[in-house]
Amino acid sequence: MAWYIARRLLQMIPVFFGATLLIYFLIWKVTGGSVTALAGQRTLTPALEAQLKAQYGLDKPFWWQYLHYLKGIVTLDFGTSYSGRPVREVLARAFPITFRLALLAVFFEAVFGIAFGVVAGLRKGGWFDSTMLVLSLLVIAMPIFVIGFLAQFLFGVTWHLAPVTVGSDVSIPRLVLPALVLASLSFAYVLRLTRNSVAENKDADFVRTATAKGLPRRRVVVVHILRNSLIPVVTFVGADLGALMGGAIVTEGIFNIPGVGGTLYQAVVRGEAPTVVSFVTALIVIFLLSNLIVDLLYAVLDPRIRYA
Repeated sequence: MAWYIARRLLQMIPVFFGATLLIYFLIWKVTGGSVTALAGQRTLTPALEAQLKAQYGLDKPFWWQYLHYLKGIVTLDFGTSYSGRPVREVLARAFPITFRLALLAVFFEAVFGIAFGVVAGLRKGGWFDSTMLVLSLLVIAMPIFVIGFLAQFLFGVTWHLAPVTVGSDVSIPRLVLPALVLASLSFAYVLRLTRNSVAENKDADFVRTATAKGLPRRRVVVVHILRNSLIPVVTFVGADLGALMGGAIVTEGIFNIPGVGGTLYQAVVRGEAPTVVSFVTALIVIFLLSNLIVDLLYAVLDPRIRYA
């Protein structure tokens, strides 16, 4: 098991450097070392522009800038945003909010998606299965901003069950409705994955053997059907955490949540290269770690994978 974990950690290194190099190169090509975003509506004099480029290291070659950026990652010094605030402070303020929102969304999609998927798979062809398939298809077909505005109107404006917007108070109760909206699309996929996997496994030979031995129905479902059906679901849910962190920009915009999405969007609009690169790097690290956790869960669910 230790060698399996070590191999997964070693595989993360080239992926990290490749992803960060690509992101840094794209941002470098788009901005071209420009500091005009610092000036806003004003016009920079050549002398001031040269001074600012020297201050932010934009007058150096690309490789020097990239290596300096990697050094900053190691020392947790992400530089200074164009607004004058250390990027590390901006990250520390925005990421916990979005991480809390994404974890809540993963919780909802896993609990409701697996529960409804198991029932639908065991009752394949019944009215519950048909209802879940139609509901999941409807959710998949609807854009996330439509679901967001609809939930905001029904639960916030009409029924007064949840706040319309979150604002500066990002407590768990106020994040429940945005998390449900953020999890809606993934919930539909988890439900379908679980349903199909359970429907396939419930007629497998090992399940018939377990039933013929006289094992209780609950043990057959939980130990023999659900455990073997969870492998594709765990893969999706684990990888989805990183996707939700980066994809929360629409949900955070609808519910006015000061997280990664809103901050990253404002940084892109203002052309703040240091902030954009640092945020994307943090998302890459989260995505790699969530995939590592998925691989470890994989090995727990199916020990044969450790030796593959």
